Amino acid sequence: MYRGQSPNWIARMMNDAWRTVASLGITSNYMETLEVVGRKSGRIISFPVVIALVDGQRYLVSMLGEDVQWVHNVRAAGGSAVLHSGSREGVQLEEVPVDQRAPILKAYLQRAPGARPHVPVDKEAPIVEFERIATEFPVFRISSKKLYSQS
Repeated sequence: MYRGQSPNWIARMMNDAWRTVASLGITSNYMETLEVVGRKSGRIISFPVVIALVDGQRYLVSMLGEDVQWVHNVRAAGGSAVLHSGSREGVQLEEVPVDQRAPILKAYLQRAPGARPHVPVDKEAPIVEFERIATEFPVFRISSKKLYSQS
C-alpha cells in the first residue's frame, strides 16, 4: 500500500477514513490526526498517526522511514504542528537522537499494527534489534504548546 514511500489509492482512502475518525476523538487514546503546514503548498496537511507512550512521554514515529513528506514538513516547520482528537492541541515536535529511539520504536510497534509490515523487526524482539534500525526511523517527542494567543 506504500510503494515508494507514497500511499497508493487504497492507503489514501484508508488514511482519509482514519483521519476523520481520529479527528473526532472516537478512537483509542493513541490515535490522533497530525496537522502540519506543507513546506511547498503552504496548506495544512493532515493524516492519522499513532502516538507511542514511553515513561509518560508521547512520541511520533515515521513508520515509512526518513524520506516521507510529513517528516520533511515537520522539519521545515521547525517542529510546529497540531494534534487533533476531539479537540486541537498545538504541539512542538522535537527529533529524538538516534541513541534514544530503540525503546520508543519498540513501544510504537507494539501499539501500531499497521506499522509492522514496514519495520523489519518483530514487535517482541529484544531492544538490541531496535537499536540496529533506529537510524532508519525518525522519532519526534511531543510537547504541548499554546495553539494561538489571544490579545
